[in-house]
Amino acid sequence: MIQRAVSGASALPERSRLLLVLVLAAVIWGLGIMMRTPRSARWMMIGLLLLAVIGVQLVFPEGHPLREATGGSAALWLIVSGIGGVVWAYSRFIADLRTKSGVDEERAILPAGKSGSFSDTELNRYARHIALREVGGAGQKALKNAKVLVIGAGGLGAPALQYLAAVGVGRIGVIDDDMVENSNLHRQVIHKDAAIGMPKVFSAQTEMEAQNPFVEVRPYNRRLDASIAPELFAEYDLVLDGTDNFETRYLVNATCVAAGIPLISGALSQWEGQLSVFDPARGAPCYQCIFPQAPADGLAPSCAEAGVIGPLPGVVGAMMAVEAVKLITGAGTALLGQMVIYDALYGESRRIGVKPRTDCPICTHTQR
Repeated sequence: MIQRAVSGASALPERSRLLLVLVLAAVIWGLGIMMRTPRSARWMMIGLLLLAVIGVQLVFPEGHPLREATGGSAALWLIVSGIGGVVWAYSRFIADLRTKSGVDEERAILPAGKSGSFSDTELNRYARHIALREVGGAGQKALKNAKVLVIGAGGLGAPALQYLAAVGVGRIGVIDDDMVENSNLHRQVIHKDAAIGMPKVFSAQTEMEAQNPFVEVRPYNRRLDASIAPELFAEYDLVLDGTDNFETRYLVNATCVAAGIPLISGALSQWEGQLSVFDPARGAPCYQCIFPQAPADGLAPSCAEAGVIGPLPGVVGAMMAVEAVKLITGAGTALLGQMVIYDALYGESRRIGVKPRTDCPICTHTQR
């Protein structure tokens, strides 16, 4: 019993001595925060403290008061140093990978005050993008500098516009001549009940600017026609078509082909949606290669005639926004020469290959 009491008494001071070093480290860290010392400098001070403790254990003889006051043995502190070194080496390895992939914000983003620069709020907002190896700082800067035009602020345009604004596309144009109606609201989620009777482009603008005040929204409250299409498209790098009539789709396609602008096109019907990227300048077909002429009346009814399940436009419209991000940043593989067809009723997706048509009257001269 006496031996146990003596052993327990000696163990307590040893734990206290270890705790003393940890408390001293915490004090150094806390003082560094109060003095607004950089994090790297605070870690350096902790490292110097650890080196000093190890030095005391190795230099002073056993039983020396200073050695006893800092643990009495170098073994524990050497283990702590080894673990810290492994963690530091791993963090540097990850940082190097990010730098090589363009994710290092300090190298990829312009200094504040210059064109294309980011505020601290924006850096925090887009942090999950910047952390992606395929996007990084350079990709987020490309999004900020991008100019995207969306045709239609309805079922497909609504989610596409919301996500283009959320991800930080610098300039977003939207053209539509419709008003918000009560029957739109079960699927066109960018519009609210209070916006009924308001032009869709202004309703969408309000919601997009509320979502992200760092983007520029340009609303065009009119119908797209051939008299304005070439001049309007010339102001943008990329076009998303979410319209529901073939006349406008053919006009959008022809204008994009003539201007050499990639076109992301989506379509809906009841429970099914489809999506593709049309860009003859990059070897892909144009829209009219795949759909050379409009179907006969009644074969392709509108959503108003055939109905559409509410969340379906959100799925396809969000996929259109993803393709836009990929084209702008160069991430992954865009749906060039591919069409995705999504069947929501049975939860099935399939992808089919599509090719340019040699007799296409719109894009034959542009195909490589």
